Amino acid sequence: MGDRPDHRGMGEERGTARPWDRSRVADTRSAGGAEEPVRGDRLHVEGPLNARSWALAALRRIEEDRAYVARLEPDAGLGPGARRTATDYVAGVTRWRRWLDHLIDATFSGQPENLDQRARQVLRLGIYELLYASTPPHAAVHAAVSLAKDVGAEKAMGLVNAVLRNLDNRRDDLPQPATGDPLEDLAIRHSHPSWLVKRWRDRFGIDQLTALLNWNNARPSHGLRVNRLRTTVADVAGELAELEAPQEPSTWLPDDLIRVTRLQPVLAAGLLTRGLCVVQDEAAALVVRVLDPQRGESIIDVCAAPGGKATYAAELMKDRGQVLALDVHPGKVKLIEAAAARLGLKSVRCAVADLLSLHELRDESGQPLARQADRVLLDAPCSGTGVMARRADLRWNREPGDLATLCKTQDAMLDAAAALVRPDGLLVYSTCSLEPEENEARVDAFLERHPDFGLESAAGLIPADLVDERGFYRSLPQRHGIDGGFAARLRRNRMVARR
Repeated sequence: MGDRPDHRGMGEERGTARPWDRSRVADTRSAGGAEEPVRGDRLHVEGPLNARSWALAALRRIEEDRAYVARLEPDAGLGPGARRTATDYVAGVTRWRRWLDHLIDATFSGQPENLDQRARQVLRLGIYELLYASTPPHAAVHAAVSLAKDVGAEKAMGLVNAVLRNLDNRRDDLPQPATGDPLEDLAIRHSHPSWLVKRWRDRFGIDQLTALLNWNNARPSHGLRVNRLRTTVADVAGELAELEAPQEPSTWLPDDLIRVTRLQPVLAAGLLTRGLCVVQDEAAALVVRVLDPQRGESIIDVCAAPGGKATYAAELMKDRGQVLALDVHPGKVKLIEAAAARLGLKSVRCAVADLLSLHELRDESGQPLARQADRVLLDAPCSGTGVMARRADLRWNREPGDLATLCKTQDAMLDAAAALVRPDGLLVYSTCSLEPEENEARVDAFLERHPDFGLESAAGLIPADLVDERGFYRSLPQRHGIDGGFAARLRRNRMVARR
């Protein structure tokens, strides 16, 4: 936009640097979920169908029904460009909701609680487009006013026009929070829950906290894990270069991953459908490196959806051995099966199973579905605080008391997973959480309950900068430029009798 002031300094552009039933919590591992996406034509779109009207309907569904952003699939009647724009509107407005509401309340001359909710949603979308999209200011204002009319908020058309023009004129001097509490102001300005901001300040300090908030507010880049059983990183990079798709090698796994800013060229080239690569962040792939699967071994991934870690394990084993990928949801298991088929993997076997009742399940021949394995991966349901950049709604769906509930689930799952590990075998516990209660505290509690297991270091398996002083794998977005992740290697004593 030429000389327009850049309000993306809060981290809106990152470039290429670099729930409470258990089913809901598990969604932190993927953008999808067990349920079918809520298709756009199931949303009640008021007025003509376009990117803005669909986005507004989706935003209302998210706020009123707590629908997942990732499960709201744009209407099939929208063209590809409009679908991408609508998706960006929904994620962006959800991500910046608290800051947008502050701007509305600071500019609205009446009592904020008296503002019609339809008008507020229109204003959120209009301000987001005005400050964070490439739409010319006059077009953003005109579109928002028209949208207010289309959704039956005609009485608010003048208000929408006035608020947006006011903010456009003040874009160099936007009204800042002034609550008297610097951390509260920071939470509003960076659009995060206050409890998370205070928690992270106590742990990371103000500079790292600010960097983490910026990271969470940026549009995420994407990792492409190359299927080296079918192609090479160089060949995939070459194909991307021919498409003029911005890319760079992975900082942490350059032999296996490439980072891209946009997925559209990847999809258009059929790189995913041809099984040449999968979308996976380094943080998730590094967990599999900590697992370190070897050819001919038996692996169990007990919470495997959407299948990225299970398929990567199979690839590292050169598809020689057995990877049993389990998930409690039939829909998710189908996704894993489809992923393995696309990648041409024969060693991946999938099953619908709940880890906590796995001992009761039998296969077609009447044998136990899962016998003790050489290596077991428990990628546990967690708060997902390490992947909030990818899950725009996640910050608003977490509460302080959730951690205690999650920790109980994680303990139960660790105990169940331990029974699947053969003597001298390995259990890897991983999360996409930044919170110590879900990470090292769970490992320490597990080791107290299970003296037949010991902690091993991840040193030598992943880059040294990602291994902490206790030998845990730990990635922090603000330090390492990838999603937040944690993993621990837990070795079972070889003298333990089989259960």
